[in-house]
Amino acid sequence: MKKISVAWITGIILLTGAFANAQTNQKTSETIQPQLLDVTFTKTVNLIFPYAIKSVDKGSKDLLVQVAKGVENILQVKAAVQGFMETNLTVITADGKLYSYVVGYNERPSKLNIKVDPAPGIHTTDAKFSITGDNEASIQDIAEQVALKKPVLKKIHDSKFDIAMQLDGIYIRDHKLYFQINLSNSSNIGYDIDQLRFYIRDAKKAKRTASQETELQPEQLTGNAQIIRGQSQQTIVVTLPKFTIPDQKFLAIQLMESKGGRHLELDIKNKLLVKAKAIN
Repeated sequence: MKKISVAWITGIILLTGAFANAQTNQKTSETIQPQLLDVTFTKTVNLIFPYAIKSVDKGSKDLLVQVAKGVENILQVKAAVQGFMETNLTVITADGKLYSYVVGYNERPSKLNIKVDPAPGIHTTDAKFSITGDNEASIQDIAEQVALKKPVLKKIHDSKFDIAMQLDGIYIRDHKLYFQINLSNSSNIGYDIDQLRFYIRDAKKAKRTASQETELQPEQLTGNAQIIRGQSQQTIVVTLPKFTIPDQKFLAIQLMESKGGRHLELDIKNKLLVKAKAIN
């Protein structure tokens, strides 16, 4: 009889502990309630966060979002189409906090500049500028100087159906490479630029072997890289962090036409890249 009593009491204790743990788990599971956010097609809503933005996810392509240029804590939100269906937006900041929004369309949002409150007692400025080793205005100034220089390279060009792309020069200053590129259109049909890509790829590809490509992201693009109008030419300057090209590889500069087939490509070897001219 005593053995039964002990077993019975032990069972009650175990059940009580399991119930307490379940209640504890329920208490520690929190739900982040989304905030309501109204956006419109003709105006931009600015969300000002207390810390740098590290991740942004939008629930629909009907939203246009971008981190404001030159800063790291201001998110700009706008409607891509009028009257879109309700969607959501998720933002994660450098302090590890997640912000959730239910986004709806409103022709006249009541708030255009929303400052997300930091923790109590913490004071922050509105804009936190991105930390970079170079002055953006200085890079722009150098790029504009490069755009005005006379061509120093020859025969680095490609053309198709009256569209031509030519590399006129490669320059370097303060660990930045500046590519001076001339674009021309001898036809009467405008050339809408879909992509201008820089990537390093294998010089030779064996059969049944996948080609290795590494895309390079420009830091700045100076000039009109949207369209080459009929019977016109223009110069653009693309700024990239300095690099060299490994053996058996080359740099490809690819220009792609939107909704067209007039695609161009320039292939550049390392021996040309290392001869980049210094800018004083």
